[in-house]
Formats: sequence, C-alpha cells, structure tokens
Amino acid sequence: MSELGELALAALAFVGGHFLLSSAPVRRPLAAALGEFAFAGLYSLLAIAVFAWLLVSYGRAPPVELWPSVPVLRFVPLFAMPFAVLLVVGGYTQANPTAVMQPMAAASRHPAPGILTITRHPVMWGIALWAISHIPPNGDAASLILFAGLAILALGGTLAIDAKRHTRDPASFARLAAVTSNLPFMAIREGRTQLGRLEPWRLLVAAAVYFGLMIAHPTIAGVPAM
Repeated sequence: MSELGELALAALAFVGGHFLLSSAPVRRPLAAALGEFAFAGLYSLLAIAVFAWLLVSYGRAPPVELWPSVPVLRFVPLFAMPFAVLLVVGGYTQANPTAVMQPMAAASRHPAPGILTITRHPVMWGIALWAISHIPPNGDAASLILFAGLAILALGGTLAIDAKRHTRDPASFARLAAVTSNLPFMAIREGRTQLGRLEPWRLLVAAAVYFGLMIAHPTIAGVPAM
C-alpha cells in the first residue's frame, strides 16, 4: 500500500471509527455489557491508538503538491487560531452539557453560560476551525487528507452529539437548544441569547496557549508558524 493510501485508510478509520462506536446500534450493547466508564475508557484507548497511526502515516506520506504554496496563505491559521484556541479553552474550562459524559444543566440554572452562548459545541468548532484554517497554506495531498478528515469529524460530531442528546433527554436538550446554536453566533444573531461573559483568566489562558503553540510549532509541525 502506498503511503498516501495508508494515510487515507488511517483517516477513514479515525473518522469512521468515532461515528461507528458512538452510533446507538454499536454503543448501546457495548456500554451495557462493559459499563459506561469501561466503554469510555476503551473508546478513548482505541481513538488514541488510531490517532497515533494517523499521525505516523501523515509523517511518512510523500509531498504531493495540489496547489502552489503562497506565503500570504500562512496568515489564515495565524488569524483563525486565536479564536480556535479560545473556543477549546472555554469549552474545557466550564461546564458543558454537550461534552462527553457531562449532564445537561439543572433546570434551576442557565443552560448555556459563557462560551456556550457562541456555540453549544465550542471544542468541536475549535478543532474544526484549526483543521480548516490549516488547509490553505498546506497545499499537499497528505495535509488535505489529514485536516479535511479532522474537520469532517468535528463538524459531523456536532450533529451526532445533538442527535444523541435529543434522543436521551428531549426536554433538557430543547431547553439548551432554545438559547444556543450549533453554528457559532447564530443564536446571538437571532436574538435568542446574548454574548456571555468570558472571564479574564480564560482569555489569559487562551492567549498563553496560542503563543505557546506559536513557539512550539517548529517542534510540533516541523515548520515555523510564520
């Protein structure tokens, strides 16, 4: 198998495996047999193993150019990544009813404070923004397979999560969906909510992560961010 073929297979396994294992016909009997926590642990271990295969395959793939490198395209991820990092940091540092194994907000509390006023899937949209913004400056086939696969997984994941939350607890999900949107800023634009307060410490953490990624980019990706 060619290196690009192996990369495509790894991307298919990583993306398709997530959707397959999280689908009701597969997840329900496995979770019932193993228990929720054991299933989540096995799911995570498989995801890490396949993701490692994906990264190794990406590193071995040959540089097949699809479009020429244009220096100005490097600014796309530079400008997009602060927002991507803020979404991920915000999503991981506050209660998030769409996150894995997290309960829906109690009826006595606002169902979607903070970063959730932008989107009820901040982590997924942060990953998608990171992946999509890295496609333009990397005009090779391997990068397109990697980043497009991750973007498909993240954006498709938002729809799958919504469907599962709706099936599991229709009333609580309806309460959440009434004041949030999947598409960033749509609920604000439609007047269903107002931009939530983002605590200064979360902004500082996001800024530190962003500049840390800038500094570490040559080590992580093999090329400078600028």
